[in-house]
Amino acid sequence: MKLVALTIALAAVAAPAQAISRYNSLDMSCAQVQSAVAREGAVILRYPSKRKPSLTLYDRYVEHGGFCAVGEYAANDWIPTADKAQCFVRACKPVNYDDDVLFN
Repeated sequence: MKLVALTIALAAVAAPAQAISRYNSLDMSCAQVQSAVAREGAVILRYPSKRKPSLTLYDRYVEHGGFCAVGEYAANDWIPTADKAQCFVRACKPVNYDDDVLFN
C-alpha cells in the first residue's frame, strides 16, 4: 500500500513537467500561430529581433491567464509571422502590485 501511495505522489509531482512545443513564427501564418496556441494552451515561439536580425528572440505564449504562474497575468503581445508583421498573442508577465490601474 505504501508503494502505491509513493507512486501516486511521485506521479503527481512529475505531472507539471510536460513538454512544450516550439515553433518558428516566421514559418507559420498568424492563423496557424493562434491555432497552435489555442490547441496546446502554451507554446514557445521564436523569431528574429527587429533591431538585430541575427539575434533570435523567444517567449512562452499562452491561450489565457490560466496557463500563467501565480503572480502573472496574460498580457497582450504581438509577434511577426509569415503573413503579418504583427500577430496578436498573449504572454505571461508579472503582476505589478504597485500599479494603481484606476489612476492611470
